[in-house]
Amino acid sequence: MHKLVIVGTCAFDEIESPFGKTGKILGGAGTFIGLAASNFEVDQAIVSVVGSDFPQEYIDLLKNRGINMEGLEVVKDGKTFFWKGRYHNDLNSRDTLITELNTLADFNPVVPEAYKDAEIVMLGNLHPLVQLSVLDQMNKKPKLAILDTMNFWMDSALEDLKKVIARVDVITINDEEARQLSGEYSLVTAAQKISAMGPRFVVIKKGEHGALLFEEDKIFFAPALPLEEVFDPTGAGDTFAGGFAGYLTSTGDLSFENMKRAIIHGSNLASFCVEKFGTERMQNLKPEEIEKRLLKFKALTQFNLDL
Repeated sequence: MHKLVIVGTCAFDEIESPFGKTGKILGGAGTFIGLAASNFEVDQAIVSVVGSDFPQEYIDLLKNRGINMEGLEVVKDGKTFFWKGRYHNDLNSRDTLITELNTLADFNPVVPEAYKDAEIVMLGNLHPLVQLSVLDQMNKKPKLAILDTMNFWMDSALEDLKKVIARVDVITINDEEARQLSGEYSLVTAAQKISAMGPRFVVIKKGEHGALLFEEDKIFFAPALPLEEVFDPTGAGDTFAGGFAGYLTSTGDLSFENMKRAIIHGSNLASFCVEKFGTERMQNLKPEEIEKRLLKFKALTQFNLDL
């Protein structure tokens, strides 16, 4: 199996939405990415940090999904990263109520020796210097480095972020972030400007409106699957990234055509993530459910034209 290294948070989330409230539950970008990627034949490792308050059952859950957890640092007497948020009625906007960095504030990632030759590296949404540290630890340049980031780092660490962007092959951000990073309103022009910073591929996520993939003059659009119920959008973007990275790692094909398929696989898995609070849906996902919904995606997007 091809190797995938994921750097991202393993965390506690607490969520309020029009559909209810949770207590502290399993969350974090690394968690969602890993759970999504575990639906493919990949040899993956998560690099993250937690406190001693992080339950062993959560670590075992990830291990049981075939995820190597040697890169998880457990800080004795430390507290795990915690985020609490409240979603508005439309679920497209949210308020952050509490953010506690805790052990994440001093996180120095250590890539396990056996994964320093990984073909693909997925850099989850963390400080750019942490992401750079992971790239520096690899024995050789990965075949594909994928970066996920957000507007917070554009506001607070732009120069460091630009250094990471210059070293990756794919960047995934949402439409608002793409406009902020590029200074352009048109997403086509924004993608061109961002690609000029380094990445060969630019993926712009548009939430319930799907995702765009750009490479030079080529553009692909994948819709999001219309769903009857959306309970919790938390982790949907990370699940998308995990499905995208997991599929590419499993196939070893980094062409534009295969990137298009990876976008569909990522969108497909993200459509499951939002159906329950936190990671609940992703923990219990069955292969036949994934395949059935992929067929729905195919039916949604496929048509013939006589020209």
